[in-house]
Amino acid sequence: MTNEAALDGHPDLHKEAHPNCVVCGPKNESGLRLEFDALEDGSVQTHFGCDGKYEGFPGVLHGGVISSLLDGAMTNCLFAHGHTGITGELRVRFRYPVATGRTSRIRAWIEMSAPPFYALKAELIQDQQVKAKATGKFMEQADFQLSASVKTVGSNSRSSRP
Repeated sequence: MTNEAALDGHPDLHKEAHPNCVVCGPKNESGLRLEFDALEDGSVQTHFGCDGKYEGFPGVLHGGVISSLLDGAMTNCLFAHGHTGITGELRVRFRYPVATGRTSRIRAWIEMSAPPFYALKAELIQDQQVKAKATGKFMEQADFQLSASVKTVGSNSRSSRP
């Protein structure tokens, strides 16, 4: 297990790699537009207000939003280290309900680095309690532009799928 401490990443890599990301993309007007801070220990973190418009059950943040936040944190951790990666596996453990209307802190770090593969962990903390945590496996994308064959699949055409 390694946690790369030196953050030599490109500060605007996330803006270039996926500007329309629903979690951190600055060009996505409907997105969350979260900004992640790199910490001295090699991890990244951000804060999220858990607005009620993202609830699942009344007063509880939707699990899909929680998963997106954790995945986005891990991706931004890779960016902070100068890597672009595609999520290959995401496992989320929902430990306690995340309340809407209360700020949470999302943090991610590299658990294992064996380029082009990376294993990361992330957690969502609210009221000083880990409410959800995730592990993710990522594969580095040296060229973050997706090939034309995977950029667009016919919107309603099932025949274009393998």
